[in-house]
Amino acid sequence: MAIEKTQDSAKTRAAKSAAAKAAASARAAAFKKAANNAPGSKHVSGFMAFVREQGVVGLAVGLVLGTQIKMLVDQIVISFINPFVGLILPGNGTLAEKTFSLSLSDKTADFAYGAFLSVSISFLAVAAVIYFIVKGLRLDKLDKKKES
Repeated sequence: MAIEKTQDSAKTRAAKSAAAKAAASARAAAFKKAANNAPGSKHVSGFMAFVREQGVVGLAVGLVLGTQIKMLVDQIVISFINPFVGLILPGNGTLAEKTFSLSLSDKTADFAYGAFLSVSISFLAVAAVIYFIVKGLRLDKLDKKKES
């Protein structure tokens, strides 16, 4: 009789467990159905498809890395290149401080050619660094060609 009670309680526990699993599965299906029918769910799924298909995460990572590389190169230009070029050019100060003035009748205009050259050097250096990183790490090979 003790064996029968143990078997009955095991069967009862198994039945309760199966019923609990079925109820949980039904709740999950109902939640999924409600989520799919929720207002804006098509927009969310469309957005997620866009993120996956267009490589938005890679774009974001590239943007962050590019910004940091630009900051680093700008600091190198400001700290080392500008003072060095400022020593070579006539006058006092760094490259970014170099100007020339033009006068027309009674008006005078100052042109900050040094600042323009400094930003141009920074741009060319950032472009070169990004080019060599992409080519050196063969990141250009990761882009899969889309089939038409």
